[in-house]
Amino acid sequence: MTYRIKEGADLENRKNQNKFTIKMQKKLVVLFFLILLAFVGLSYRLITITRDNGEQYKKQVLSQQRYDSTTIPYKRGSILDANGSILASSEKVYNVILDAVAISEKEDYLEPTLNALRSQFGIDTAGVREYIEANKDYSRYYVLARRLEYEQIEAFRELQNEEDSLIKGIWFEEEYKRVYPGNTLASDVIGFTTSDNVGSYGLEEYYNDILSGTPGREYGYLNDDSNLERTTIPAEDGNSIVTTIDINIQSIVEKYLKKFDEEYRDNAHEGNGANNIGCIIMRVNTGEILAMASYPNYDLNDTRNTDALIGMPILDEENKRTGEYINEGNIDTITEDPDVFYRHLNALWKNFCINDTYEPGSVSKPFTVAAAIESGSITGNESYTCNGMLSIGGHDISCHNTWGDGTLTVSEGIERSCNVVLMNVANATGKETYIEFQHIFNLGLKTNIDLAGEARTANLVYDQSNMGPTELATNSFGQGYNATMIQMMAGFCSLINGGYYYEPHLVSKIISPTGATVQNIEPRILKQTISEVTSARIREMCNLVVTGEKGTGKTARPAGYMIGGKTGTAETLPRGNKEYVVSFMGYAPADNPEIAIYVVVDRPNVPGNIMDDAKFATKIVRNVLTEVLPYMGIFMTEELSEKEIEELEALQIEIMTPVISEEEGTAPEGEEGAENGSGQSGEGQGENPEGAEGEGETEQHREVWKDFPIDPVTGYAVDPETGNYVDPVTGAVLGGSYQSGVQSPTSSSSPNPDAAGEASPSP
Repeated sequence: MTYRIKEGADLENRKNQNKFTIKMQKKLVVLFFLILLAFVGLSYRLITITRDNGEQYKKQVLSQQRYDSTTIPYKRGSILDANGSILASSEKVYNVILDAVAISEKEDYLEPTLNALRSQFGIDTAGVREYIEANKDYSRYYVLARRLEYEQIEAFRELQNEEDSLIKGIWFEEEYKRVYPGNTLASDVIGFTTSDNVGSYGLEEYYNDILSGTPGREYGYLNDDSNLERTTIPAEDGNSIVTTIDINIQSIVEKYLKKFDEEYRDNAHEGNGANNIGCIIMRVNTGEILAMASYPNYDLNDTRNTDALIGMPILDEENKRTGEYINEGNIDTITEDPDVFYRHLNALWKNFCINDTYEPGSVSKPFTVAAAIESGSITGNESYTCNGMLSIGGHDISCHNTWGDGTLTVSEGIERSCNVVLMNVANATGKETYIEFQHIFNLGLKTNIDLAGEARTANLVYDQSNMGPTELATNSFGQGYNATMIQMMAGFCSLINGGYYYEPHLVSKIISPTGATVQNIEPRILKQTISEVTSARIREMCNLVVTGEKGTGKTARPAGYMIGGKTGTAETLPRGNKEYVVSFMGYAPADNPEIAIYVVVDRPNVPGNIMDDAKFATKIVRNVLTEVLPYMGIFMTEELSEKEIEELEALQIEIMTPVISEEEGTAPEGEEGAENGSGQSGEGQGENPEGAEGEGETEQHREVWKDFPIDPVTGYAVDPETGNYVDPVTGAVLGGSYQSGVQSPTSSSSPNPDAAGEASPSP
């Protein structure tokens, strides 16, 4: 009985359990559909929010991202001189950032923060107040001030960090500012960076990829407690470069370029001491540039300062000179038009030594002779007769000495810079060989110096299709084709170092941010231009330019040293304008050259506007070498006069114990004149001056200018018959005539257009 009751109870329980399971299943199904319906509803709501309010929320999210995810700036690599001195570096600066959301969290934050911004940074708080009111719900990044140094933000941060400070919603974003300790020092070489840290001009542009690093990122998110958590990927700083520039030599060069400008500024006309002045000093046997400078220069820390433009020529839309100069009265008209302003800034910023082209003049004569000797066209022992001119191609092309130099050897032709001798040498060489050696010397081609902006002059030199007898003749003494200073300098070093053409360069080493050497940049010999035997002959001839009795480069010799070199004078286009580029290219010491120096003065602003006198370049060379050679530890070889000792003591230059050679004494210093005198720079002058023809003239007759009276104002001799100024040493007729020291045009025939070619100097 009991069993049956129990069995009945179990059966009833199983029935109830089945009923519960079915009931619950129904409830679960209903619950599932309710959840599914809710999910569908939420999805629909998200879609409508995105459709109707997507842009608003997008702005808020992006604003939050700018705050929570920031860029970590890299530090741009430094630029160092050869001794490790800093030429360019990067210093940390700070941007003042406003977080409008944070400052609006409490009303108590607004006034204390605005007062601190006004007192510490001088910020217009009225504008800030308006911005906060308009953007308090979503703006977390607004720049109030840029590039402040730590000293400028230190007081604000102290106020902000005080206990119970109500200054909120302000933070400081770090970045780097480029700093140039030398200001104007080596400005053309270094270049500068733009506001976005990209190199512009010079080494900054050429090595931009090396100096630049990789920015880092800092990612942020808010945790459950609304605290900002961050993940950081650090920035990688840029590499640094060590240059071949010696800051001490560079400073010496720039000092004397500036001195020249100060001496001749606003002289014959208003404006700088010359349109351009350039100087390069280069190691002869490595191609390393020790100094490179031009004037006018500019402040790398203030590249748009208009003071640097004062005295420069005003340029038209084609970058050609208008004949007027920038002064205090017209500077506003230059700066008010952005295109005009930038045109003149670009003229200021570019590097004259590698960018501008000009006709090199007589510094090219050693190139002509080297090509002739190396090719076997001449032996170098020939003699030619100069009667003051030579008829070639139907044109009478004059020498610098219109009375004629008589019979000269090739060496004497270089010493006196005789155009007639060089024209005969070029004629013996022939145009095919001459053009071939122009290419060998790299004239018309880039040197590939590691600087931004080097000009290529391939279309400014002749080829065999357009060079005739007249063009060959004028090319022989450096007229009719264009070159750059660095082209001439690199080629000249190969003439005097045994014939080895080194690629000129300014960087010797690349180093990592930790100071480890990444790459050594060794000197590169690209080719051999001439043999060592020919090179030795060229040195002998160039030494005579300074030491010879009638050498044109005597005033380039520094006290206690013997150097070699070549003067140059070239008339610019249009011929007959009496405007000249004068230069001197030399080396020291004379017997075993270590360095070469090249100075170019483009249209000097000199008394009487008599530009065609190489002394304007040689005197700069003398001043520079007087300080540079002792600094480099190069000992003197020549006996010093009492006057020279006094000059060195006045300059506080240590006398480097002269080593006197067996041949005591040197030729007395004279005044060199323009090789391409008579205002025509080698161009036709019509008939020969009276008495200049024939080989039978006496030496006394050819040097008749030595009896001419001296103008006390200019120091030049004056031809009593024509009134022309004449160099009292060489007999070169200069580009003016005597009228109480004031220049007036000399009479001459129209210049020969064929002799000039199509090349012309840059403005």
